Amino acid sequence: MRDPRSIILKPLVTEKGSRLRETGNKYLFQVARDANRIEIKQAVRQIFNVKVKDVRTLVVHGKVKRMGVFSGKRPDWKKAVVTLEEGQSIDLFEQV
Repeated sequence: MRDPRSIILKPLVTEKGSRLRETGNKYLFQVARDANRIEIKQAVRQIFNVKVKDVRTLVVHGKVKRMGVFSGKRPDWKKAVVTLEEGQSIDLFEQV
């Protein structure tokens, strides 16, 4: 198995994430593109020592950007919405 910190790249702190955290005990993470739900679940369990109920993933497509006549594309990345069991929380998000 891979290192959990190579699967979970960073937590996402957004307005939508704050709403999900308050209403549904859900947390957002940017994860490795090749990580699957099982690996993400195990990585969150090992890093934060919490019980994970569900993992949903989606690929966010990068935007096409232009600088004058030159055009480029931002890279695609993967987002995971992790639902925790009742009574569980991640302190990292509570401080923000």
